[in-house]
Amino acid sequence: MYLSVRSKFALATSGAVVWTALSAWLAQPWFAELSTHLGRYLAWFLIGGIAILPGFMNAFLLLSLALDKRPRRQPLESYPPLSILIAAYNEAASIEETLVSIERQNYPGELQVIVINDGSQDDTAAIVRRCLPRYPWLQLLHLEKNGGKANALNLGLAQARHELVLTVDADSYLYRNALCAIVERYRQDPPNTRAVAGTVLVRNSRENWVTRCQEWDYFHGIAAIKRVQSLYQGTLVAQGAFSLYDRATLIQVGGWPENVGEDIVLTWAILKAGHRVGHSEDACLFTNAPTTARQFLRQRKRWSRGMVEAFKQHPSLLLKPQLPTFFIYWNLLFPWLDLAFTIGFIPGLVLALFGHYWIVGPMTLALLPVAMLMNFIMFSVERKMFDLHGLKVRRNARGFLIYTLCYSLLLQPACLLGYLAELFNARKHWGTKDMAPVKVQPEGK
Repeated sequence: MYLSVRSKFALATSGAVVWTALSAWLAQPWFAELSTHLGRYLAWFLIGGIAILPGFMNAFLLLSLALDKRPRRQPLESYPPLSILIAAYNEAASIEETLVSIERQNYPGELQVIVINDGSQDDTAAIVRRCLPRYPWLQLLHLEKNGGKANALNLGLAQARHELVLTVDADSYLYRNALCAIVERYRQDPPNTRAVAGTVLVRNSRENWVTRCQEWDYFHGIAAIKRVQSLYQGTLVAQGAFSLYDRATLIQVGGWPENVGEDIVLTWAILKAGHRVGHSEDACLFTNAPTTARQFLRQRKRWSRGMVEAFKQHPSLLLKPQLPTFFIYWNLLFPWLDLAFTIGFIPGLVLALFGHYWIVGPMTLALLPVAMLMNFIMFSVERKMFDLHGLKVRRNARGFLIYTLCYSLLLQPACLLGYLAELFNARKHWGTKDMAPVKVQPEGK
């Protein structure tokens, strides 16, 4: 039976509302007890942020995933030419393998690959120069000083010859047929689509516990959310690591902005212009995730700060009558959830260890079966995609355990710090960035 996108949205929303109402009714005794210790307003703030709102979101995601029956993409009669932009800063260890992965795609259309060496202090430029004779589609833009990723991509965009522009991170590896898959999805999505986000997976997941639990985050959470947002006509982040854009639209919205979260701000600009942003669930790229807790915290702080930047630059999206606006408001609730978790759930765990179950107790334990059901459904959806494309889900039980029980103890406080940093206009860090004007030296064809 065919269901329109709006019918699926109505069903998923109705089911989530029913679940939320039931949860609020069941939480009355919990609310009454917590109110005696913290007062009614703080009690509702914490219960809403720890249990009620997350329950609504989880129910909506589960129902939406169950209703998502997207058509299989089909081969094209001819494949359009692509301009691929790779911003590289100190990527000597990985840049050559990234180029090899592009060569192995055997993409049927014309390729132009531009590596923008963003003032690297290592041998990145020398390695790319060594590859120039081997790959006729390759060219190098050498920047004498590091100017930031947005600046590098915009300089590459100015050199792009083709109407479709793809961004790839310099420490990534394209899985087979990824280019064909993302182009086919772009061409076969609704005609107002102007960007498509690929699927990013963790490449170095066996390095340590930090990368092991991130493997599940990319495989489960991020992939599922992008799939659902795409179903409802608006993926909110076409990530710079692997996304396809219409060149004319990039120019129309002014290219990549000089922000910490340049990819999310750009995506919201595309949505604001009235276009759709899709997601290609089976166009896969493997990237290196942060390997230390400190790097992970800095990355997620930067991502959450980018979300606030997007709200500051595109607040009118909250008033735009389209389905993606629902997810804009969804993002508006994240500071509430992260604050409630940080100031409520984490101290509640400590209190529970001493026998005080005011915040973490039987009611929160009752949420575990729902969380496990959600993880099972997300796993089933992604595993089906893996099976279709010859990928295997590697055994990672320890990483899953850490991801399920402990991941949020790092993630949500980091996000909270990101919101605060942007709200109070703290100094922005991209790593080592010198924002002085740069001199461009084009090399190659």
